[in-house]
Amino acid sequence: MSPDTADWPTARLCAFVAELDFEQIPPRIVHFAQGLMIDWLGSALAGKGAHQVEMIEGFARAMGPADGPSTIIPTRRRTSPYFAAMVNAASSHVVEQDDVHNGSVFHPAAVIFPAVLAVAEAENKSGRDILTACIAGYEVGIRVGEFLGRSHYEIFHTTGTAGAVAAAAAVGKLIGLDEAGLNHALGSAGTQAAGLWEFLRDAADSKQLHTARAAANGLFSAYLSRNGFKGAAQILEGKKGMAAGMSSDADPARLTDGLGSRWATEETSFKWHAACRHTHPAADALQSLMRREGLGPDDIADVVTHVHQGAIDVLGAVVVPQTIHQAKFSMGTVLGLIAVHGVADLDAFERHALADARVGHFRSKVRMEFDAEVDRLYPRQWVGKISVTTADGRELHARIDEPKGDPGNTLARQELEAKAIRLAEFQGGATADEMRRCIARVWKLDQPGSSADLFAEP
Repeated sequence: MSPDTADWPTARLCAFVAELDFEQIPPRIVHFAQGLMIDWLGSALAGKGAHQVEMIEGFARAMGPADGPSTIIPTRRRTSPYFAAMVNAASSHVVEQDDVHNGSVFHPAAVIFPAVLAVAEAENKSGRDILTACIAGYEVGIRVGEFLGRSHYEIFHTTGTAGAVAAAAAVGKLIGLDEAGLNHALGSAGTQAAGLWEFLRDAADSKQLHTARAAANGLFSAYLSRNGFKGAAQILEGKKGMAAGMSSDADPARLTDGLGSRWATEETSFKWHAACRHTHPAADALQSLMRREGLGPDDIADVVTHVHQGAIDVLGAVVVPQTIHQAKFSMGTVLGLIAVHGVADLDAFERHALADARVGHFRSKVRMEFDAEVDRLYPRQWVGKISVTTADGRELHARIDEPKGDPGNTLARQELEAKAIRLAEFQGGATADEMRRCIARVWKLDQPGSSADLFAEP
């Protein structure tokens, strides 16, 4: 980098990634990243058999090699790193249980882990290499999402856009790109970044396509850079870069916010309910209120969820869901499951989201209203506020400032592991014993001699 370009935000991001060393990452961040990987593996396995995943794997089977060094996690079939990353990223994002970073409104795991693990298997990388690369991807992707701002998220699925850049940074770190090489990789990834929210209106399959392409394009971009392919130097903040075309409130300072001192990775939230994250604060608030007041679903006449504009933008398109996946983006359905069945987990969605008339009836009682305070706090803080009118005319209120799974209300190790095992068993992606062995291997990735093959026979 020349002196006149070294202070560009993209260049500073790339310098941070290039210089990042496992030994300089605080142990608590490494441990947290291991927990994030366990959580992601559960989601990747739970996507087994989903039609979106089967179609993308069918494409991989037709266009890619019949064998290879990298594992397609739900089926254990082997293929090239590129196609393994693509299929695993799609599978990660099916059941709506993968992690989310509040401030960037970005799902890092679904795009970073698939790309890194696929390459690590192919290039025989160590556990420490894997963890360092994944943390680099989280640090970059979260900052890119924050940089692109709220206006970006109104139209673009940030996981598809920032996700491509995050995957490029992570794989670039893993394969040893220097600062200039990383800059080229980000440039190529950014020019391919895409993902539009229009799919929500008609229950299209695009959400899984977004993660599949982000992981694959990030990997593609890093390998191209290793071979000398040049990418735009200021793809993020340049006059015709991502922000110029995809945002009206981009803040370049967010790209370098606290590099080396603020570890954005540990700000990531685990998802407790199997639904769009925008429903979680209200779901927790309703659950809290019903327990506090001893209410059943028939005791409630009306529910108002006081929400930020982003929740209205994303959830407002789904009035009466036609598919289980669409039901995960229906505030009324999620609250109906909480009210009637006490949970909004995978089994509840499969069994009750569409078929249970009581859930449908409760859905008709729920409406979203814009709340200025909640909107002002978002996306740094996702507040749950609800107002309930009971059947006997009482007005009740509840508020949750940190939904279950947020950094200040995070999952205990036992909860995290139990969730991952439930997800693994959901569609037969892995047995409980297989998942326990896999979990044990992830917890050892920070030790010398660990392997990237998490599903190797004991």
